[in-house]
Amino acid sequence: MSGIITVITGPMFSGKSKELARLLRRQAIAKRKVQIFKPAIDTRWDQDSLGTHDGSANLEGIPIFSVFSFRDILSCLVGDVNVVGIDEVQFLSDNFKGFDKEGVDIIQGLRDLAQRGINIFVTGLNQDFRGEPFSLMPRLLAEADEIIKLTAICNICGDEAHRTQRIIDGKPAGYNSPTVLVGAGFDSKKREYYEARCNKCHEVPGKK
Repeated sequence: MSGIITVITGPMFSGKSKELARLLRRQAIAKRKVQIFKPAIDTRWDQDSLGTHDGSANLEGIPIFSVFSFRDILSCLVGDVNVVGIDEVQFLSDNFKGFDKEGVDIIQGLRDLAQRGINIFVTGLNQDFRGEPFSLMPRLLAEADEIIKLTAICNICGDEAHRTQRIIDGKPAGYNSPTVLVGAGFDSKKREYYEARCNKCHEVPGKK
């Protein structure tokens, strides 16, 4: 029996990692063998924990691995694993602006695991800070068996937020700002940070 691929997506602060943790805890309670993977590029949290914006998720007893690539995931899998969770899957690809062979290989790898009967749960940002499709996510969403689409709360007006706003020196980041800023977080005391915004309040200077 084949497994399924479930993708949890939405902007930053929408609770993607928290939902992933909830689903994986349920799988563990059901006595399924679970392994969790997170990209090593994401240094906001301890390497052996799954971080959420309201604290680290309680995943006691479930092994968590920091990896640089999908190949690392394959090398860490144990033979009797039933469930694989991957947080921030878009960061496993080096191509943040589009979809290339690496993205094809990652998605095919996920499909191969599902064909082996492994259920896959992944999180990922569907849009970058510009409000444009992010990395391999559009293709992965098209191939997913189940999609969980989450929203956040707009930092400006309180409406439902579907976008991620990057702030640099107190102002919205321009369109030509790098797609990914390693180390930029969610602390407004930092020079570079992110907020959740609704479509109306989302600003990208220079976007046509």
